[in-house]
Amino acid sequence: MSNLDTRNLNSLWASVFVETLVREGLQHAVISPGSRSTPLTLALAAAVAVNTTPVVDERSAAFFALGIARRTHRPVVLLCTSGSAGAHYLPALIEAHETGVPLIVITADRPPELRDCASGQTIDQHRLFGKYANWYHEMAVPELDGKLFAYLRQTTRQAWTRANTNGPVHLNTPFRDPLPPVADEGAAKKFSEQLDEGFFAIPDLPEIQTGAVRFVQRITTQRGLIIAGPAMPADPAAYVAHILSLSATTGWPILADALSPLRQGAAVSSNVIAGYDIILRNEALARDLNPRYVVALESWPTSKALRNWLESSQAEMVMVSEREGSRDAVHGRTREITASPMALQIDGHTSNLGSFANSWLEADAQVTKNMNGWMQTSVAVGFEGSLTYALAGVIPDNADLVVASSMPVRDVECFWPKTDRGLRIYSSRGANGIDGTLSTALGVAHESERPVFLLTGDLAFLHDSNGLLVAREFKGSLTVLLINNSGGGIFEHLPVAKFEPPFERYFGTPPTVDFGDLCHAHGVDHIILADLTGLAEKISAPSMVLRVFEYKTDRKKDAATRKKLLRSLARAS
Repeated sequence: MSNLDTRNLNSLWASVFVETLVREGLQHAVISPGSRSTPLTLALAAAVAVNTTPVVDERSAAFFALGIARRTHRPVVLLCTSGSAGAHYLPALIEAHETGVPLIVITADRPPELRDCASGQTIDQHRLFGKYANWYHEMAVPELDGKLFAYLRQTTRQAWTRANTNGPVHLNTPFRDPLPPVADEGAAKKFSEQLDEGFFAIPDLPEIQTGAVRFVQRITTQRGLIIAGPAMPADPAAYVAHILSLSATTGWPILADALSPLRQGAAVSSNVIAGYDIILRNEALARDLNPRYVVALESWPTSKALRNWLESSQAEMVMVSEREGSRDAVHGRTREITASPMALQIDGHTSNLGSFANSWLEADAQVTKNMNGWMQTSVAVGFEGSLTYALAGVIPDNADLVVASSMPVRDVECFWPKTDRGLRIYSSRGANGIDGTLSTALGVAHESERPVFLLTGDLAFLHDSNGLLVAREFKGSLTVLLINNSGGGIFEHLPVAKFEPPFERYFGTPPTVDFGDLCHAHGVDHIILADLTGLAEKISAPSMVLRVFEYKTDRKKDAATRKKLLRSLARAS
């Protein structure tokens, strides 16, 4: 076959590996430089169907691949050399494992005879990622053997299938010298004659019928809720339509996390509730709105107020998630079902809204009205939450938003309204960490046709500042809205904030970095947002590059303002 590199054994082995993945549907690979991975690097670089991106820092590379896989919903290959290089993948694999993102992680390695003997750049890579790789396999050392090449083909297919269905997989791939495609005496070329089209042919898939998950009992209570947690379905519109139909069948309102398509894709007049975090801070309302039955989708939302309320509600709960394992951190009276929410059907009692649902809708409308009024006051000027609120009103239709963990994701949950503008919101809420925030956003935006925005704090941005190295390879539109509050704002809301010292030095950790200098050193545009006037015009300017808008706020003042705001909005609900 013309697609195979027959110059020597390693080049043939690597090109069969890549050809198999291409036929399965591989489109993207992220590669970090190194020697032992040379055969696979050259094979991937030569594959016309694969978009390859070199990223020097393996940690950044892994999150960049994670972002691409999140957006495309298909496996991305991640390749590095032997030794400690692969260890830098671990934070991204933890996130991919927790959220089911498909990655095929390949760590090149020395052959067995060069291990455990002080050979250079060699560590024990066996099960390097522990349980965070949902499947692990140590590949055979290449040989010109028909059975071994059949094994290579089938194992590669298995890696693709497992990644596509369960999340990240790890292949440890040893190679003997020579690593570059130094021509042999024709042995590989002769052997390749048996690797014809029939060798790569893929059997047709059988038709598989997917059954629905149906509640057999007829649910008669009107005091029911559907809680839509974070989700990234391949077809957001179909997902929204299906969950809205469940709401119509039962007459139950939907409490939708900002990371759910329900918050972004349902009509403003729908039964979707966005202001639940504030509503539930009103103790009297929280008691009146206590449910008897809860159907939760995928996972619980970010809101601590919601989780605490559910924990004390004593409601019967059912949680439906495609991910295996428990997703119920509340530990309520919960039955967990492993299935797609798209397969869920409920035998409801009515399509009419009762007093319970109307009470939720009235409270939500009041929160929205009060929020809109407060954000127009002078108190809101310079408050970091006002940037989140303002962004929700001006972000272009059909855009993507990546949200950092810590305060940004909490501000989005609290201040972001329900819309029907086709927005998609991404956030690394599997492990809830700030690791790889910039690199993930770059991956989401890379080669995307949609404009992408990143809402992040200063520490999350700095924690992944090596992501700026990707700028020279980046092809897309990413606008970073960087909230610089001089440190870790989330810690201001914890009891430890009252202990100074040592709070500021060990928890606040104010950075002494000029973000303009940092961006300019990487050739990235940096703009200071003195205020939010004209934000729509600024962020809507045509841009197919990476750019950073910095918004400076006062961390301690922000914390005090947020506490007062939430109390006042809750009282007025």
